[in-house]
Amino acid sequence: MADSTHIVIIGAGPGGYVAAIRAAQLGARVTVLEEQALGGVCLNSGCIPSKTLLGFIDLGERVRHAQPFGLNIDGPVGYDLARMVARKDDVVRGLVNGIGTLLKQWNITHLPGRGELVSDRQVRITHIDGSASTIDADAIILATGSSWPQLPQFPIDGQRVLTSQDALDLTEIPRSVLIVGGGVEGCEFACLFSGLGSEVSVVEIMPSVLPLEDEDMINTLTRELKKRKVQLFLKTQITKWSAVDQGVRATLDSGEEVVADKMLISVGRRMNSGRLGLDKVGVNTGSKGEILVNEKLETNVPGIYAIGDVTGKSMLAHVASAQGKVAAANAMGQSRSMNYNVIPAGIFTLPEIGRVGLTEAQARERGLTVAVGRFRYAGLGKAQGVGETIGQFKVITDEPTNQILGVHIIGSHAADLIHEAALAMHGGVPVANLADMIHAHPTFSEGMMEAAEDVEGMAIHQARKRK
Repeated sequence: MADSTHIVIIGAGPGGYVAAIRAAQLGARVTVLEEQALGGVCLNSGCIPSKTLLGFIDLGERVRHAQPFGLNIDGPVGYDLARMVARKDDVVRGLVNGIGTLLKQWNITHLPGRGELVSDRQVRITHIDGSASTIDADAIILATGSSWPQLPQFPIDGQRVLTSQDALDLTEIPRSVLIVGGGVEGCEFACLFSGLGSEVSVVEIMPSVLPLEDEDMINTLTRELKKRKVQLFLKTQITKWSAVDQGVRATLDSGEEVVADKMLISVGRRMNSGRLGLDKVGVNTGSKGEILVNEKLETNVPGIYAIGDVTGKSMLAHVASAQGKVAAANAMGQSRSMNYNVIPAGIFTLPEIGRVGLTEAQARERGLTVAVGRFRYAGLGKAQGVGETIGQFKVITDEPTNQILGVHIIGSHAADLIHEAALAMHGGVPVANLADMIHAHPTFSEGMMEAAEDVEGMAIHQARKRK
């Protein structure tokens, strides 16, 4: 396509704004429509705010346990949630402004308002002031993300019954919190509120928290949640609930009752595809409202692309960003495809979890001959020195080929450490090569080397395995 190509992007979350910048880098004229703040849910009410607050909890807990390290802290350590939230808002505001600056530097037009398809080459924008206009485009990228589902049994009121966004804006620490859903979000909030001193209960319909994760990671996190006095109700549902005083009373299917100041609903996401005018131009959607795309992020209508949560492929901000780059390149006449085989992810519980690839159970279910290597954080000099000994590294391989199938880490900096494994898998590096690579000492990364060595029972700093 020519440099005069005009690309219109509806949505400026981690997919949309990245697609906009990449398209501009490739020579396009770009217009971005966003009815809320730049950065989407991830930046404004998801990834960044929650990790900022969890970082304060992690810091506070380090201070609370500082005496064995020779640090004398006068007086108790407490949390001022209002100031924490103010600091969180400052962080978010700075990052949102940063995105705005990047858009300006690349001469990208940002129009606040809601976009809707008029045709395969036209977008109607309803501006913030209520006026409307129509924009012509050579290509359109839909990046409208997802939102909280509307569950009739749990009507959100922002006072007693909360979304994660509501929970992130609380300025007073609740005495007790009931979390419905023990997935990634639910477990992260369980760590946040238990760290603040709230009594936390988690109700999860599945037999474990984080049911999609590797069993060893689940077991370690479950143990740590219980240490934090988080009460877990597994294989459990709420049959009814009611408002009481300033909180809620929930009845479980076991007959047990849980009373809490706040009830946080952490169950699923809803694709934001309903108000895009997809039916007007014939864009196909799936049973859950997801916009159907191929590996090039093309919809069935030529010139219209979709990226991010609204495609239902993978609800991770970094996947949306990667999709944005691919869609922008294809909209500019290149030929690029998405590869979903190696996607690292972080779960920011306390301790953190990092993962990439298959779990051990998934590998065995595929009929593969699996070899597993493990190494505990406690065996690392760095971990002992800084007092971060909880956790383990786990490497899962295909024994006949020596190829890495998956890596799972729980412990300090796990979400950062996982990228060594992701790069190895991306490049098809055999596990023996990962084991042979010299790792700096003393570091947490040595745990990756030791776990890779343990696949063959050759880890140096690990007790000899009995045959």
